[in-house]
Amino acid sequence: MTVRGARGPGPGSGPGEEPGVRRAGTVREPAVAGSFYPDRADGLRDMVHGLLEKAAPVGPAGSPMGVLVPHAGLAYSGLVAAAGWRAMLDPAGPAPTVVVLGTNHSAWLDGVAVDPGGAWRLPTGDVAIDADLAERIAALGDPFGASRAAHRDEHSIEVQLPLALALRPGLRIVPCSVAAGTGVAAVEAGTRLGALLAGLRDAGVEALVAISTDMAHYPAHDEAVRVTERLSPAICALDPIATAALERDAAASGVRGIACGMCGIQPTVLGLATLRATGATAGRVVAAATSADAGGPRNRTVGYLAVAFA
Repeated sequence: MTVRGARGPGPGSGPGEEPGVRRAGTVREPAVAGSFYPDRADGLRDMVHGLLEKAAPVGPAGSPMGVLVPHAGLAYSGLVAAAGWRAMLDPAGPAPTVVVLGTNHSAWLDGVAVDPGGAWRLPTGDVAIDADLAERIAALGDPFGASRAAHRDEHSIEVQLPLALALRPGLRIVPCSVAAGTGVAAVEAGTRLGALLAGLRDAGVEALVAISTDMAHYPAHDEAVRVTERLSPAICALDPIATAALERDAAASGVRGIACGMCGIQPTVLGLATLRATGATAGRVVAAATSADAGGPRNRTVGYLAVAFA
């Protein structure tokens, strides 16, 4: 794993690791509070409570192993994301660890950057990192490694946490920023991660997977809906190679305004391979929408999708 141009002390003694990344108690402060979600605790609680109440009830996803959820500002993607998190997390069950595979929007990461320990702060409280599992994932070797710098300004994991924390206080996370490509190597990396999580599951340790991705950017509403409909069957079939091919087709379609079919195609490819290796056999769509459904313009939209996997 390589982090290029990151602020901070630079490469450490281990592959892809910075000096001091194992320090206990390190807290990542919010990067997008006040823009992607409210920066006051009462305002954030009210918003999240409203989203979780309004999200269409979908019932449990069988024995849930993971979810795919959007990561735009909660005012736009929050209803879809809330439906996804509700389908996976049992508010009455034991608090799980969730491996959150986020998009890397910064374009200077090459690999999978695991935040190795401490906590992520929100206006509503801190979410602890499962440092033991983070260390085991980073130790899987290329493309996995440990880095805090890769997460410093990235929103795709942070914006998931208010919903997850509200549903299941006490849950822990392993934040993974993913820029590992969409080919065979990424699938193989996901398979290794899935084998690790499957072993934990066999030992009675619950470790779930959350894939953070928005869908098409920035076609008109109707075309964004069509892109989501085209990609959903491959996603639900846990087919990372077919999903990547369909995303490339969407991006190259020439549709007015379209920049990509999925902004998180890389964590999706790795995540689908991971889920398949953990034993998940199918996904089901629990919610889909576009930014226009939340009041944005209809001629320039972003698509949102939530899928639960079991």
